[in-house]
Amino acid sequence: MIPFQNTWPYETMGDDVYVTECPFCGAANVILPLKKKKLPDIRDGKKHLLVFPCCKNSVYIVDVDTDYLLAHKRLRK
Repeated sequence: MIPFQNTWPYETMGDDVYVTECPFCGAANVILPLKKKKLPDIRDGKKHLLVFPCCKNSVYIVDVDTDYLLAHKRLRK
């Protein structure tokens, strides 16, 4: 079973991936240094180090679906 506390919702606009709120600092509408074309690679099992540009916190993204990023550590309190 996927641990829900390790997931975070994301959106895409064009080729950009963004989150409506940073799970670490709470910044709004953060464009991630991750492009939409990389999502299939992550879905196929390739991990991606994601550094949030707003606060420089980082997580490894281990899986994605159409709505959520799955990280290696807890993102929800």
